[in-house]
Amino acid sequence: MSKSLDLHLEFDRGAGSPGRSLEGALRESIRTGRLRAGSRLPGSRSLAGDLGLARGTVVQAYAQLVAEGWLLTAPGSGTRVADVHHDPPGSRRQPPPSAPAPAGPMIELRPGIPDLGSFPRTAWADSVRRALTTASRGTLDYPDPTGLPGLRVAVAGYLARTRGVLCHPDAVVITAGFTQGLSLLARTLHRRGARAIATENPGLAPHRSVLRAAGLTVTPLTVGAGGANPDDAAGQAALLTPAHQHPTGVVLAPGHRYRLIAWARERDALLIEDDYDGEFRYDQRPVGSMQALAPERIVYAGSTSKSLAPGVRLGWLVVPEPLRRELTTTILEAGAAVSAIDQLAMADLLTRGDYDRHIRRMRLTYRRRRTDLAERLAEVTATPLEGIAAGMHALLPLASVAQERWLIQAGRRRGLHLIGLHSNGYWHDPTDQRQKAAVVLGYAAPPAHAWQEALSGLCELVHQAGR
Repeated sequence: MSKSLDLHLEFDRGAGSPGRSLEGALRESIRTGRLRAGSRLPGSRSLAGDLGLARGTVVQAYAQLVAEGWLLTAPGSGTRVADVHHDPPGSRRQPPPSAPAPAGPMIELRPGIPDLGSFPRTAWADSVRRALTTASRGTLDYPDPTGLPGLRVAVAGYLARTRGVLCHPDAVVITAGFTQGLSLLARTLHRRGARAIATENPGLAPHRSVLRAAGLTVTPLTVGAGGANPDDAAGQAALLTPAHQHPTGVVLAPGHRYRLIAWARERDALLIEDDYDGEFRYDQRPVGSMQALAPERIVYAGSTSKSLAPGVRLGWLVVPEPLRRELTTTILEAGAAVSAIDQLAMADLLTRGDYDRHIRRMRLTYRRRRTDLAERLAEVTATPLEGIAAGMHALLPLASVAQERWLIQAGRRRGLHLIGLHSNGYWHDPTDQRQKAAVVLGYAAPPAHAWQEALSGLCELVHQAGR
């Protein structure tokens, strides 16, 4: 009930009428957005008691603000904040004009986003219920920084069975997604004396930012037809996406894999294998993890961001034994332990087979979309898609950077969110004229009812760009 609500207000009781001061404090809180539209206010008797005012003073202040349109009142629902325009806190200026927005909601064709509407809500809710029903008191205490034993056992078994990873549950570290895991690894490597790390070029800009924030210098590993070039390896570590390079989609060639492992052994360096969408392969048998070739030199990293949803914030690292103790220290220092309830639910989803069933279902969905995309684009352009054997995105090469930028801007006007190699920070050096242009098409994200609309709009734009 509204009478039991708390409300923090600051006003000068000695400055004129208490009622006017109360009105001004409430009006300012609404105008600046601190009290949002629809927020329920305490009852007049409760607020008067909290502020040390007469109830009539509060009633009168509420009535005045209702009359001005700041508040709404209705029998049985109390007093609420009206939906009025408010200024950003600390600002009285008009906001700068924004770019024209599409008439309707944007359809996401960005890479790296799964079909969020297919999240297994029922299975997840059932796992949470079972986990909470059976969890011991101790499980809900501060969790082990490396993860609950039950989830580490389940993840180790799943990775060995589906990705060929060689690991014991003791080697598994549970994280809040890959980015957090990369940050923790980078800080740990810096603590151990590392000062530079090689990353794929092109590669994800946010990962480079995370590495730099940990104090590491980032050097480029040029990506060609065989993946990252071992000749470019430098520093004390390298970050790789060997199964399906992001964004080009190429697979790291066997010869490159062995040469990079040899480099790591010679330099006492570490390889980080980001297996971000390794479950989704369509035209041939899945490419096994690189980690199995040198488990003492490779940290294997995976997450549920592409398989379930980024918002779940669950991932895992398989860490060589010499690194585990220091990584645990970094986790403790950062307070980076993962929710025990989420870990319990994920363990249940894995052990009951619900996670496998969801992966198989989504693999079929994404394969159909991949085929639709390739067939429809083949009708409007002679340029074939690249990197389509796996994952949730494909690369459409373009004639020029200008054409890439035109497509992205035209897509926005059409209600399509597109990403290009030169628009999302993929490249280390945007002035290098040798870098090819392309759009990176994520075909997993659009909801089922919008997929055909997105496909038709994209094909029309590609046809126009070609002309």
